[in-house]
Amino acid sequence: MASQQQQVYVQQPTAMQSVWSKMGLGAVMGTCVGLTIGFIGGGFQILRAGPGPRGAMATLAQYMLSSGATFGFFMSIGSVIRSESRDDARWIAAYRAAGKRVTVQQSS
Repeated sequence: MASQQQQVYVQQPTAMQSVWSKMGLGAVMGTCVGLTIGFIGGGFQILRAGPGPRGAMATLAQYMLSSGATFGFFMSIGSVIRSESRDDARWIAAYRAAGKRVTVQQSS
């Protein structure tokens, strides 16, 4: 019984994003998630404890903006840290060392 080698396709991106574009994308995604979490948490807090002296809309807006700004800030930093470029030769060598066949393709 012959052992079968698994073929692995490694796709390489055509253009790398800059650090600023990664940071901006992370900030937008984090802000959207933060606004949603602020809406859910702020809405629950308004239902539980009442809107307070400023009213329901101002209280909800404060929850949403503070949550969106905080989560967007940390997500922008995290997306830059997480998406560091990889040394393709090192990854290909690791696959080959594991006994797998590697074919490098350009993604379009």
